This record gives sequence, C-alpha cells and structure tokens, in this order.
Amino acid sequence: MTQEDIIRMAREAGLYEDGKFFVLEHGELTHFAALVAAAEREKVAHWMRSMGYATGHGDTVEDLLDHLGTQIAEGLLMEREACAKVCEQEWSTHGWAQAGIAAAAIRARGNK
Repeated sequence: MTQEDIIRMAREAGLYEDGKFFVLEHGELTHFAALVAAAEREKVAHWMRSMGYATGHGDTVEDLLDHLGTQIAEGLLMEREACAKVCEQEWSTHGWAQAGIAAAAIRARGNK
C-alpha cells in the first residue's frame, strides 16, 4: 500500500485535510481501519484471481489465505498423482520395476 493510498483512505474517512492527519471521532478512526483492511483483502483477492485461484467465501485475509492453502494442497495432490501415473505408464510400457517403485514413492510423499 502506498502513501497515496493511505492518504486517500484517510481523506475518505475524514482523518486528513490540508496536509494534516487528525482524529475527530472514534467512528472515523474505525471507518479508516475498515478501509485499510478492505484494501488489503482486495489486494490478496486480486492476486488470487490473477493466479487462477478462487477467493473463497471469507471476509478476512486469513480466510482468503486458508482457502488458498487448501487449493494449493489440492493442486499438489493432483500433480503428485499425475507424476505417479507417468511412472506407471513407463512401467506398463517398458516393464521397469523401478518405475513402479518410483510411483509408490511419489504417492507416499503425500503421507508425510
């Protein structure tokens, strides 16, 4: 977040005028904090969308990151299975015992 972003949000919350920050009421400070939190959530959500991840259903950064962690774990499991299938294909094509051992080892990595 840039200084300009903070000043814009402070101005929007009524905490900044004529180059000076000030606090008038608790509600304005709460409004400012909510604007900052929303900007950070949106930054995380934007990154997740740009990387092809869903944004989940949570309102907090923690919710978004938890959902991202779940999606990454699922992706790793799918990639691990794809690698094991390549080994099994090599095993069935060439009869290499090592390929079957490798497939089992790749799948076992998910159990660690």
